[in-house]
Amino acid sequence: MQRRRLLLASGLAATAPALWPVAARAAAPLKIGFIYSGPIADIGWTYQHDLGRLMVEKEFGNKVQTVYVEKVPESADADRVIRQLVNDGCKMIFTTSFGFMDPTIRVAADFPDVAFEHCSGYKTAKNVGIYQTRFYEGAYLIGLLGGKMTKTNTFGYVAPFPIPEVIRNLSAWTLGARAVNPKVGVKVVWINSWYDPGREREAAQALIDQGADVLYQNTDSSAVVQLAQSKGLYAFGQDSDMTRFGPKAHLSGNTLNWGVYYVHKVRQMLEGKWKSEDTKWGMKEGIVQVVPPNAEVPKDVAALFEAKKAEILAGKFHPFTGPIKDTTGAVRVAAGQTLAEDELWKMKWYADGVLGKQP
Repeated sequence: MQRRRLLLASGLAATAPALWPVAARAAAPLKIGFIYSGPIADIGWTYQHDLGRLMVEKEFGNKVQTVYVEKVPESADADRVIRQLVNDGCKMIFTTSFGFMDPTIRVAADFPDVAFEHCSGYKTAKNVGIYQTRFYEGAYLIGLLGGKMTKTNTFGYVAPFPIPEVIRNLSAWTLGARAVNPKVGVKVVWINSWYDPGREREAAQALIDQGADVLYQNTDSSAVVQLAQSKGLYAFGQDSDMTRFGPKAHLSGNTLNWGVYYVHKVRQMLEGKWKSEDTKWGMKEGIVQVVPPNAEVPKDVAALFEAKKAEILAGKFHPFTGPIKDTTGAVRVAAGQTLAEDELWKMKWYADGVLGKQP
């Protein structure tokens, strides 16, 4: 895997009396910082964010200057890194993982003239906006494929941390599978890491040993897909298209194009129109993209996948439409209703079909 070095330029962005005035952009480019939790590598969550950063550079040219720091711990140490970017002249900073939420809020309070954007959290401030994706849309779709392709009716999910976005993806995947195959049960192994190829592979092997013949991950490396390929099983990649790591195993993937959001928010800054917002984009906006089913998927199953995808894009179907029960049998969403927005983004329960207790 390739690594890019930390690029921190010495020039400071222009200081101006207002929060993000247009006039200040004439003398110097807007300096933008990105904080990454993992290595950039050549696939995965951080890689997709960095592609978004490069998309900003391509779109705005010399109007912007971007810098980044990778492999930043999701702890109080993030405060220091974020603060350093501000001191180095960044007037806009994207912090790209859930664990950066509190550090972002703390540092932002000391720098009201800097615009902060935090990914996947729920805390905002006048100068802190948040953004998430409707990643569960893609998770539901790949669940449909898996539900049709499994022979053991056992799925395996390699999970990082038990936070709402991960639980939401897990439940959506389960709902998609059980919509076409009610016999599917989903087993989960939590590894407490976003990126750890060794632990990801060990978790996937443990799931295979328990009968799983379809695997999905909410982690960053290609280890799960590669293992499925070697075992003659099926898998779905996350964040990036991982087809090349499992040409037969990789049925599809749930991927992200962060660039469409980054270009949108940077344009707001350059035009003096930035404001703190709570943004949740999905397939319709082009930020969530599913990999087309590979040749291993029968044509009728691929057609089902495409038909449901079209319904989601048209706003005619929502993956969390009832009736939906949790693992205790309690009705969480009544028939014909859709899970309330506030509960959707704070989801802490498993949909029926997920096996085992929550950590």
